[in-house]
Amino acid sequence: MNKQKILVGEAVGTAILMLGGPGSAILAGDKLGFLGVSMAFGFSLLIAAYIVGPVTGCHINPAVTVGMWAAKKIESASVAFYVIGQLIGAAVGGLIIYVVAKGLDGFDAKNNFAANGWGAHSPKGYGLGPAIIVEIALTALLVFAVLSTTRKDFAPGFGGVVAGLTLALIHLISIPVDNTSVNPARSFGAAIFAGGDALSQLWAFIVFPIIGALVGVGIWLALGGGELKDTIFGGKAA
Repeated sequence: MNKQKILVGEAVGTAILMLGGPGSAILAGDKLGFLGVSMAFGFSLLIAAYIVGPVTGCHINPAVTVGMWAAKKIESASVAFYVIGQLIGAAVGGLIIYVVAKGLDGFDAKNNFAANGWGAHSPKGYGLGPAIIVEIALTALLVFAVLSTTRKDFAPGFGGVVAGLTLALIHLISIPVDNTSVNPARSFGAAIFAGGDALSQLWAFIVFPIIGALVGVGIWLALGGGELKDTIFGGKAA
């Protein structure tokens, strides 16, 4: 797969996710509520999947990339291009939202940019422990769902639908806990504009989604999605 196309495609897809997800929360969250924002995230992934999916597979999420790498669905040499593209796309998407939002009367992005967090920065005041649990469990769900679409017996053309609906469900569950990450790039794209505590807590939304991705690969293996020998756990990555 062309590395330049991977980088550009993942940047475009992740920017779409940032505009549709955090963008809807920042610009219209008071009107949409948890349900509307959750659906916006799901729609954004669904749309991106059909736009850039044929080019890159539409990971638009470093945790998904790690999961696909661990399952040997992508080459090791491609991983950096996926992740760099995702971080660029998250930053660009966040910048577009910031430029629009700063025109609102009284808007201040500090600790107020759809960033992920716990404690005082959790929508319902949840602590770090619950945030860790949801990030690991729900990232595992997302990666398991994405890997399941790679099965030979999976209905062709429905991968984007499954991924989008799964992401919407994940947000419905966990927005109240930590504003839902399951995606280190999305968290990065919000934290660099929120600054302050959002940046100091960003590490958790990198570490635990990555752990969750590996758990998702394990679930995929346990349910017959592949063989251990065909993953990084059974030998060298492709």
